Amino acid sequence: MLKALKNMFKKEPEPAALPQEDKTAAQPSPSTPAQPASKPSTTASKPATKKPRTRKAKPAAQSTWTLDDFVVAPAEGKTRFHDFALTPELMHAIQDLGFPYCTPIQAQVLGHTLVGKDAIGRAQTGTGKTAAFLISTISQLTQTRPPDERYMGEPRALIIAPTRELVVQIANDAIALTKYTNLNVMSFVGGMDFDKQRKQLESRYCDILVATPGRLLDFNQRGEVHLDMVEVLVLDEADRMLDMGFIPQVRQIIRQTPPKSERQTLLFSATFTEDVMNLSKQWTTDPAIVEIEPEHVASDSVEQHVYAVAGSDKYTLLYNLIQNNNWPRVIVFANRKDEVRRIEERLTRDGISAAQMSGDVAQHKRIRVLEDFRSGRLRVLVATDVAGRGIHVDDISHVVNFTLPEDPDDYVHRIGRTGRAGTTGVSISFAGEDDAYALPPIEELLGHKIQCETPTEDLLVAPPKSR
Repeated sequence: MLKALKNMFKKEPEPAALPQEDKTAAQPSPSTPAQPASKPSTTASKPATKKPRTRKAKPAAQSTWTLDDFVVAPAEGKTRFHDFALTPELMHAIQDLGFPYCTPIQAQVLGHTLVGKDAIGRAQTGTGKTAAFLISTISQLTQTRPPDERYMGEPRALIIAPTRELVVQIANDAIALTKYTNLNVMSFVGGMDFDKQRKQLESRYCDILVATPGRLLDFNQRGEVHLDMVEVLVLDEADRMLDMGFIPQVRQIIRQTPPKSERQTLLFSATFTEDVMNLSKQWTTDPAIVEIEPEHVASDSVEQHVYAVAGSDKYTLLYNLIQNNNWPRVIVFANRKDEVRRIEERLTRDGISAAQMSGDVAQHKRIRVLEDFRSGRLRVLVATDVAGRGIHVDDISHVVNFTLPEDPDDYVHRIGRTGRAGTTGVSISFAGEDDAYALPPIEELLGHKIQCETPTEDLLVAPPKSR
């Protein structure tokens, strides 16, 4: 498959204005500033007066740290971050985060992107792809001198992600990795106060912007954000953006950036569908193709169970499993927002601390709910797949599929919330009369059957307040 994909991209003709020998030079790289020959005209919508760069630049953190403070011994079969020409400021942040060696996707992607090539990568969540594109982006921006004249709302790097939670996660990772640089990171998402987000642009320059498509278009169409100086464009979870219908918005955004021959474009997806590959051809130039095959579709660290249960008994079974076993930190997935709301309301009524995570919940509340869940103040998080896409919380003991997902890939994504970072976890799925049909495709993807169990009588005793 990989060979076929590479051949497909090699057949794409080069742009007429870009000779073959000059193609590499046209890509942004750590050592060569991107100098677009022309940019989309947005002058009419920009303010008439430039704001001086020196007044708003963020001072870099002072440090006596040197690379000698970050000693990592070479290891067979592993790639160190030392093996790449990264700046001391970036290496210091990498050490702070406890990353001595690259994950497979980081090692492969950085080998291409640090020399300015476009790349498309296929990797599941939890493989380290976020750090891969952030390290490459930060390296580009720190080793390339920013324009002498720029507007406050002109990001040099743009990262687009499909969900608010994922945007927040990426932005937090970017802030951690830029800790010792003078780069500013901003995030724009829907569901939060527009004016508060806009005030960021009035206080400092925007170097790295992470955003959901809809809110970014709001800023762009109001003339608050201009994308004609974007040196690096990252599209994360392209398959999910397709599923959620965001591609028309993404196309509008990309049309505002420099041509693909004058920017570096990185695209990541959990799957390489025909639609994803067609988008990749439109938006990248001669990309390196990186595929990271998971050792197993579902991690061996996750113990999987399926209960055959009537739909009317699902909630009772859920309550008793949590209460009788004293599960400390649980995510419950359901397919619809109304299901999520009802489950959360019933758990709360029956004395189990729970909160919901769905598209109907305001962003500021979603952030607070995640923090409560991480800290242990909240025992159960009930979520839809869309809202759960960016949830990365350590020590989740159990994942419950209250309803089985129609897409088998979503099942793998759901149960991957537990059993992370070397720990073990348990996933439990309820197969009722309305969703049992979804089980065979899941088993086909996993490559094995999941034994169905019948709940014992004690697990079907109604909660006290329901008797």
